[in-house]
Amino acid sequence: MTPSDDLLSFVSSVSGDSFLKVEENLGDGYVRLKVSEAERRQAKHDIRCAEDVVVELLRNSRDAHAGRIFIANSREGDLRTLTLVDDGVGIPLPMQERVFEPRVTSKLETMVVDSWGVHGRGMALYSIRSNASEARICVSDLHKGTALRVVVDASVLGERADQSTWPALERDESGNTRVVRGPHNVVRRVVEFVLEHPGLDVYLGTPTEILATMAALAKRDLDSSDLLFCDDLSNLAVWQRPAAAADAGEVGDIAAELGIPVSERTAHRIVADEIEPLRSVLELASGHERQSPAIAGPDIYRDRRGLKIHHSDLSAFSAQLEAAFDTLAERYYVHLKCAPRITVGKDDIRVRFDLEKED
Repeated sequence: MTPSDDLLSFVSSVSGDSFLKVEENLGDGYVRLKVSEAERRQAKHDIRCAEDVVVELLRNSRDAHAGRIFIANSREGDLRTLTLVDDGVGIPLPMQERVFEPRVTSKLETMVVDSWGVHGRGMALYSIRSNASEARICVSDLHKGTALRVVVDASVLGERADQSTWPALERDESGNTRVVRGPHNVVRRVVEFVLEHPGLDVYLGTPTEILATMAALAKRDLDSSDLLFCDDLSNLAVWQRPAAAADAGEVGDIAAELGIPVSERTAHRIVADEIEPLRSVLELASGHERQSPAIAGPDIYRDRRGLKIHHSDLSAFSAQLEAAFDTLAERYYVHLKCAPRITVGKDDIRVRFDLEKED
């Protein structure tokens, strides 16, 4: 049998779809895959869970020289939506679809090796799109940042069951802060990234919280006249644009453009400054930090913000709050999305109940 006969025999033994994946039959059951098929399989391997998506998005923003990063994180049914907004260099319009192709990168001469491996191969966004239900650039302008939205189906790409618990931190003998325990959820991945890159100002929260935070920070950083007389949103950084909205309708339009749609009621609350801005992930994580593993006794210390409550007491308090909430749940047919969130500040203790559905 000639080599061509052997190849024809091989072709006839596999489906047309399988043949399209093969560049060469090497015999004895071995084949050489086409580049496109090898890339597809690599992409599937690179992203194994929703938490991996978050890391790759953060690495992209870091490499785009972002200083501020906002992550809107939510889940409805099996779908988790992650929208990342940064103030990096942005992506030119002709490249906003092509960046999802394999081996497309802006890092021709550089490659980054960090705790999560090699970055700069031009495979991150391709891997994300290969594993996600949706991955797209919502808006991006040169030197004004990017808003990128990813939707992941948890029934296809898994995630940790506990997505509300913050990791516990402590300082080692060298004074460096590290994660010592907690589920390997989205929050932990973000905290670990921030600890490795403390110069980044990262915010993580619900879509409503992220929009309110972007608006509040922009109003703080910009002159009121810059916002009041802004007739072209492209003059503002992407993350600053919610602050330029004159009313709830404009908030809704801008939020939708950024890939963070909210209800009209929520838009009114943002305009009225009824939603408190988030603190950065680094600040929030410090509330879960022990100063030294060598100190004995209860973990009740004072960090730079003041009061520190032992994690076991916070857990017990949270359980009591959840039980107390059952009364409202029965009367008003609402359900908690997760355990009550307790934030300990210098002069206050705040509790937030995240509900399954917004009124």
